[in-house]
Amino acid sequence: MRNVQLAVALAALVLTGCAGGGDAGGPPGTASSPPSTTLSTSPSTTGPGVPGGTPPPQSSAPPLPGAASRVPAERLDASALSDAYRREAWVSPDGRTLQVFSLAGGCKRASAEVVAQGADHVQVALVTTYYPPKDGVCTEELVSVPVDVELTAPLGARRLVLEAREQTA
Repeated sequence: MRNVQLAVALAALVLTGCAGGGDAGGPPGTASSPPSTTLSTSPSTTGPGVPGGTPPPQSSAPPLPGAASRVPAERLDASALSDAYRREAWVSPDGRTLQVFSLAGGCKRASAEVVAQGADHVQVALVTTYYPPKDGVCTEELVSVPVDVELTAPLGARRLVLEAREQTA
């Protein structure tokens, strides 16, 4: 079953990349990249994020302002990520906002958090949070969702290390 889920997620990522219709070399949300995905759910009587309730709405981070730039491949370590994740990141012109790509869909929501910031690297966790459904039913699709994290100092020449974590609400 896990292999089927991974295959479906990879197929969705491939189709999302192909649907952009243009050069994917620009920052997310620009005319030259695939459109951002917005996922949402209807409200629940038990409240968002409450076990047995509906997970909070998922929305994509807006495009980074100004002339965002891709973190160069030689400064990006995504070796800890499974093949389901996009291995790219973007940095705002001031260097303090990073846009990375986590996974969301069904009863899972995407986020990211800065785990560590050192003189030579920044470590960011791509977090997928599972919200157990009230009726016990969730769809299985996962899509790549851009999320932002704020740094205390500009990324500069530091290496960006990406890792993934799953948790239950």
